[in-house]
Amino acid sequence: MQYPVTLIETEEGFAVSCPALPGCHSQGATREEALANIREAIALWLEVAEEDAARELAAEGAHYSRELVTV
Repeated sequence: MQYPVTLIETEEGFAVSCPALPGCHSQGATREEALANIREAIALWLEVAEEDAARELAAEGAHYSRELVTV
């Protein structure tokens, strides 16, 4: 998947965020480092969101499975 990110250059380096994923932010000394860091942050954000959703469904007694779908 592709996610748009916002880069802000400051005196300290680059701040980067993914507006589609609330609270998903990172930074880096260089543009390349910031982009690498936000890729990792996005992957971790999605992993935690999936775990939270599975936990909520399990608490409600629902069965959860993960499938890949090509669009």
